[in-house]
Amino acid sequence: MNRKPTIKDVASLAGVGPMTVSRLLNQSAHVSEVAAARIYSAIEKLGYRPNEMARALRGQKSHTIGIIVPYLDDPFFAVCAQAINAVARQKGYSVILTTSNEDAGIEYAEAQLMLRRHAAGLIIIPATEGPSRLGLPEFHATHIVAVDRPLEDHRCCSVLVENVSGAESAVDHLISKHGHKRIAFAALNDHLYTFQARLEGYTRAMHQAKLTPLPVLHCCTQEAASAALLNALRGPHAPTAIFTANGLTTHYTLKALLDAGVRIPDDIGLVAFDDFDMAEVLEPRVSVVRQPAQELGRVAANLLFDQMAAPEVSRQGAKVVLPVEWVPRNSCGCRVSMPAHPA
Repeated sequence: MNRKPTIKDVASLAGVGPMTVSRLLNQSAHVSEVAAARIYSAIEKLGYRPNEMARALRGQKSHTIGIIVPYLDDPFFAVCAQAINAVARQKGYSVILTTSNEDAGIEYAEAQLMLRRHAAGLIIIPATEGPSRLGLPEFHATHIVAVDRPLEDHRCCSVLVENVSGAESAVDHLISKHGHKRIAFAALNDHLYTFQARLEGYTRAMHQAKLTPLPVLHCCTQEAASAALLNALRGPHAPTAIFTANGLTTHYTLKALLDAGVRIPDDIGLVAFDDFDMAEVLEPRVSVVRQPAQELGRVAANLLFDQMAAPEVSRQGAKVVLPVEWVPRNSCGCRVSMPAHPA
């Protein structure tokens, strides 16, 4: 077929009427799973891209964008969502905010629901449990920006941070400034993109110092973190320092060490990826790799609105990588004084 395939071509190949294809792509009415499967198969075979339909329907789009995050009990995700909401308000848009609980199936269902509500675009922190379905043809006319973790679909834009170099700098600080040789890596979920990237940075720093990386401490819950840390500290080659890979892991680790009566940094050094409000209030104050959470949300939102202003959905999404900042405090062993307050 030399010409661009049309909705009629899709309908003919799928054995349905053009209106059925239109209803499915517009999410305006229910289409049976059997018919939907035939339509999506026809779309893929023909290489049909519903940009023309997207233009025709643009007037029906609401002044709303959708945000899907894994959960909201991690301050990092909440700060990102708040920054996105602030930009949306400036643009005259409202937001629909929901969570996936790290379940790709829930993420898919929530994204479908947002399209039925005519959301003009989606910003998503992708779920890690199960294969993503956001690359299916039904989303090809939808602008999508991924934050913190990329999507496999190359059409989707992504906004990430320097995970590898950030982790490497934190672990190198423990080695070069404080002489640690047995440094543990603690993390929530080894399926996470950020886990793999930060583990790479940790491993690189250890190898560059000719040190052997220790087995990963899996801290998916408070109970798991406490058990893993106590087991590691009782071993013959107990770590003298810990690098925690994200905010919840840091929370679990701090509580486990406090419950065990372990003193930081006297008994064990600690550095964390991701800053948090209490990091400067705790004793000792926690040394962190600071992510620009607000900037991530702001950049993602502006990127989405730029994409929405384009005449067609991009076939190649942009990738933005933001820098991180190493913030030494006391938990790593540095003697950083509290700033003096004016009288």
